[in-house]
Amino acid sequence: MQVTIYFGNMGKANSKNEPPAADSLRCPVASTLELMGDRWTLVVVRDLFLGKHRYSEFQDSPEGIPTNILAERLKRLEALEIVEKTAYQPHPIRYDYTLTPKGRELLPVVRALREWGLKHVPNTGIPEKYRSLIPASAKPVHKISPKP
Repeated sequence: MQVTIYFGNMGKANSKNEPPAADSLRCPVASTLELMGDRWTLVVVRDLFLGKHRYSEFQDSPEGIPTNILAERLKRLEALEIVEKTAYQPHPIRYDYTLTPKGRELLPVVRALREWGLKHVPNTGIPEKYRSLIPASAKPVHKISPKP
């Protein structure tokens, strides 16, 4: 079976600034990766699914996202209408971040990445405190080695 994921001129508008023709639509995988495909964006989305809502909670993730990158990713996710923020403290202003309905639609994507990682990436696993949020079918395939 052959699968083609490149489509036409990748969705560029023509000289009259009209939308691309149907036969030149951009690949949805490539287009989505342009928005979500860096190392940190889906880690923030994952953390939102795991119940984190505040900046300091995202900073406490074991991956150690740098603060400038975290701030930029939260702004990007908000601009994409994947995340919305609500002020919970006026001075200094601080926000709770939550997934929008559009953002919640990413759950199958995050689950698929988790399942693939458990199956194919050595030394991956689900921390005990998050196992109640994971379906019983998700079982680590590789033994987890403790960090030195």
